[in-house]
Amino acid sequence: MKFGAPGPVCEPAEAKNIRMDMDEDAFRNFYEKTSRSLFGYLSRVSGERDLAEDLLQEAYCRLLSTDFSMMDEAQTKSYLYRIATNLLHDHWRRGKSAALAAVIEAAPPRHGPEAQTDLRSAFGQLKVRERQLLWLAYVEGSSHKEIADSTGLRAGSIRLLLFRARRKLARVLRNRQRNPGGKVKV
Repeated sequence: MKFGAPGPVCEPAEAKNIRMDMDEDAFRNFYEKTSRSLFGYLSRVSGERDLAEDLLQEAYCRLLSTDFSMMDEAQTKSYLYRIATNLLHDHWRRGKSAALAAVIEAAPPRHGPEAQTDLRSAFGQLKVRERQLLWLAYVEGSSHKEIADSTGLRAGSIRLLLFRARRKLARVLRNRQRNPGGKVKV
């Protein structure tokens, strides 16, 4: 996948439904600003690079078929993440994905490669929603409102859900330190 390319290529059936509520240069600029982070989100949460590439393209095609002229750039980005999240959920509901494990590669290791491996493994033991929340909050830097807009959850719930996800991740990491190499109970 080449980032910075002109954007997604929609299938002919999808192309009939495309509404360009922004000019081509504005879309190209938006795509260049958001495609890397959206791809990172999709690939880490799904754990599948090919799936992430497919969903990335589909998310932009669906965005182009909606009226987002009344949204500012931040709202459009949240809406794009919402579309991508829904596509990911739809994929899992159809049963096409058996592997839901994801890895965190964006954070540099703090204590060598072993620590990063532990973090990847611990992150993979979290539920999909927990991985989504942690990724959006700490890798993407999204606000609670933006996370709510992207996931379809209530904004008032995000703080508590993030707290629980952080606590669970910390518990898994502590258990890994106490029991290296063994199966960790979550």
